[in-house]
Amino acid sequence: MPLERARQKVVSVFAYRCVYLFAALLLLIVMVPFFEESERGRIALNAVNIVILFAAAVAVSHSRVCFALSVALGASCLAFQIASFMLEAQPQLLLLSRAFGAAFYFLTVSYLLTYVLGREVLTVDKLYGSASAFLMLGILWAYFYAFVLSFYPGALTSGGAPINVPRISEMLYFSFTVLSSTGFGDITPVHPVARMLCVLEQVTGVLFIAILIARLAGTYPPVDRR
Repeated sequence: MPLERARQKVVSVFAYRCVYLFAALLLLIVMVPFFEESERGRIALNAVNIVILFAAAVAVSHSRVCFALSVALGASCLAFQIASFMLEAQPQLLLLSRAFGAAFYFLTVSYLLTYVLGREVLTVDKLYGSASAFLMLGILWAYFYAFVLSFYPGALTSGGAPINVPRISEMLYFSFTVLSSTGFGDITPVHPVARMLCVLEQVTGVLFIAILIARLAGTYPPVDRR
């Protein structure tokens, strides 16, 4: 009996694996503006990134290949990020961290969309998976904008002043305003590459909502009016 109860608890935890990923992503977004400036704050953000790594690994645990790749990419991202903090004179380490981070989020989003849009019965965990995928899309494009600023300083402007060194909070804020198609606020793209990424993100956000609504509508059988 104790073994059976333990097995049931493990099954119940994995039944809502996307809930933990969604909560960790929300926690990261809320913490960024308060913790990104100080050294201790960046350590705390790294700790949340580790939580996201484990939550994403649990979310993709149905596929062993995706599980192994997500752990490898997430661990590499964290390793290079920590190394960039310790060796401030090596900016290429931070660039490598962003590259592995973007690959990690892209892989996880791809799996989550496959999981959510599958033909199986729509569950609460799938709804949290779709919400997690939406949040991860915003973070993924924040990585892309940081990449653009690394190669094209001033590609984005804030209040008319060029942004040369990207801040996490600024990139997240700009990314989600573009993804949700709420329009540009005080940050605007001025470089053609940045504008191209904005167009792609806007299209992605619109298609995501449309496809998700179509998936929800297809879940329910047509009503027999006879």
